[in-house]
Amino acid sequence: MPSLSDAITTLRQHFGFDDFREGQREVVGSILEGKDAVVVMPTGSGKSLCYQLPAMILDGVTLVVSPLIALMKDQVDALQARGLPATFINSSLSDIEQRARIDSLRRRAHKLVYIAPERFRSSRFVSAIQSIPISLFAVDEAHCISTWGHDFRPDYLRLKHVIRSLGHIQTIALTATATPYVRSDIIQQLGLSQPQTFVSGFDRPNLSIEVVHTEKEKEKISRIRHLAKKTDGSGIVYASTRKSVEQVGRELKTAGLTVSTYHAGMSDGIRIKAQEDFMSGRTQMIVATNAFGMGIDKPDIRFVAHYQIPGSIEAYYQEIGRAGRDGLPSTCVLLFNYADKNTHDFFIEGSYPDISTVKNVYAALSGTGLKRIEMTTAQIGKLSGEKNELAVQSALYLLERAGHISREAPAVPRGERGARSPRAIVMLDIGPIRDDPRQIAGRADLERRKLRELINLCYTDYCYRAHILNYFGD
Repeated sequence: MPSLSDAITTLRQHFGFDDFREGQREVVGSILEGKDAVVVMPTGSGKSLCYQLPAMILDGVTLVVSPLIALMKDQVDALQARGLPATFINSSLSDIEQRARIDSLRRRAHKLVYIAPERFRSSRFVSAIQSIPISLFAVDEAHCISTWGHDFRPDYLRLKHVIRSLGHIQTIALTATATPYVRSDIIQQLGLSQPQTFVSGFDRPNLSIEVVHTEKEKEKISRIRHLAKKTDGSGIVYASTRKSVEQVGRELKTAGLTVSTYHAGMSDGIRIKAQEDFMSGRTQMIVATNAFGMGIDKPDIRFVAHYQIPGSIEAYYQEIGRAGRDGLPSTCVLLFNYADKNTHDFFIEGSYPDISTVKNVYAALSGTGLKRIEMTTAQIGKLSGEKNELAVQSALYLLERAGHISREAPAVPRGERGARSPRAIVMLDIGPIRDDPRQIAGRADLERRKLRELINLCYTDYCYRAHILNYFGD
């Protein structure tokens, strides 16, 4: 078995560090001893090294499951720039290129491969990776597997089956945001047997946390403008909706600040340019929804401001964790107005529709009498009598998960204006709805509870930092 001495040699040779950061040595040692591990480390503390370093030492391939499709290429490019043999497999590649990369992994041409979780929907793909000599299975952003987490991704639930199909391969699960309950859920959902758990602590002493109670939008803009002008460095401003991002971006530009804007409704090209302008320093700040930030490693972010409240303490902690990664003092300001809660109530209602909404959408689709339906979400909403398009989208997801429908990728790729042809819906099973309405309602209740916890933070007379650390059991 490789030793910690081997690991330190590799750390210096391939990564350019003289020694481990706090918490890394213990995790790497555990992996080299062949044990499963659950790792909770603050954002920016070097979680990735905990699997990247062993990957260079272990005999086979390290498979990394990551939801960060948009950033996989950047991550792999950064590893290759260090001379580390890494690649990725996701939906951005053609079938031919995916097969070519799997063949290269069989030949051990790469030591690290990043894979998007939705790839495991394909039984053919799962069979293909069974022919690869895998030494370590790394699950990044592991909180995504927990229905109790703040960023639940159903595709992560397939990973337990994948680990079993690979012969209960050694597994490491990593996250920056997991309460004790979520950590326990990660272990259960991945089927890990007596893993070692490492919690490096959630405190980021260089971050100053402030909650400012506001009444008017002008006051919020004034606070951000003042923060940007007194700060020698860059900053992120988070807003809850695309409309707010556009509005805040315009007002800050009018105030003479250099600003990029970023949200999921923009074309890929515009988003990439906005990110590059911010990362390079061409703009001082970026105004964004929570679509921006995962995987971003810009060391000199001096402030993170929340124009509206996030949906949970987990989300807030993850977002402010993008500030001060160089260890220097940085400011985190949450601009709180209780009325902003209404936006999250709308999101929760839309994301977890009641069973009557699901039935109405199902009835509208089956009532067409067609096996293949090409309609936009707005058209389906009109046909079903449901006005909340987000609720219609969620109903379609629930119907797909239950096996009543399948949805094909759009025939026309996204254009510069973001236009995309609708996903074709294929009717599979016109029978009684199989989804359990109690599960949907339970998830909605959980999201409301998380939102209340965040609001409690805003009203506390206690230390904000202590409140957050107590929430995470630290």
